[in-house]
Amino acid sequence: MGNHRNRSRNLSLLHFIALPLLFLTVALLGGLRIGADHSFIFVAPPLVTLVLAVLLMLLFVRGRLVEFNRWLASDRPPLTNISNGWMLLTLFFASAQAFNSVLPERGLLHWLFSFFFLWTLWNNQFSTFDAGRLLRSLAVLFGTAFLLKHVLLSSLYSPEGGWLKKLAGVLLQGASLGTLDAPVFAPATGYIAFFTLALYVIGLLLLTLQPAAEIDEVVYTDQLALREGILEEDVSRLSIEASRKKTLPD
Repeated sequence: MGNHRNRSRNLSLLHFIALPLLFLTVALLGGLRIGADHSFIFVAPPLVTLVLAVLLMLLFVRGRLVEFNRWLASDRPPLTNISNGWMLLTLFFASAQAFNSVLPERGLLHWLFSFFFLWTLWNNQFSTFDAGRLLRSLAVLFGTAFLLKHVLLSSLYSPEGGWLKKLAGVLLQGASLGTLDAPVFAPATGYIAFFTLALYVIGLLLLTLQPAAEIDEVVYTDQLALREGILEEDVSRLSIEASRKKTLPD
């Protein structure tokens, strides 16, 4: 009984506190950039990232990673519905900021990357998959975009690069008629983006390890334990009062 109660408390702590804090951290770090002069730059999520987040949330529902009928219901306690709604909100903004961390800030590459994400997520809406396959697909998707932006493009536009990188950057810029212009950030931006995406994927993995059915069991177990505790207190109080009445003289 003690082990089951500890497990239920750990699951509740993970679902209602740890995961929202983790997704909130991703939402805060997803727009952070470090300038060439080591200044902090916060980039607001473009409108296209919100559209991408909506499509991704639909995929979470189809893959049963998120179950609205279990998380938000009229027969659930109000505090549980509020906690689940807060976690869904942080998951949505974390998804938008995860896309923001791997999208180029402006130019033709920004729209090419956006079209790539839109095309992939839209095609997945009509595919059959489970939560595990969805997570593997997202890991490949974000990993590819991360390598393209923070490894390939950052090395081409880096002012510390060799003459071959500078020449390739100039040729690429000339071939695109200046539409591939991108701001130059410090290398720490890539580390922040990697840490942000890693936290986001870890949060999604924790969601798969704890389905909503177990959350229902946790809530039900806690309610049962609370009721049993109240009943035990009432019984003990009644027994004490009865024993006092017997000991009192008539």
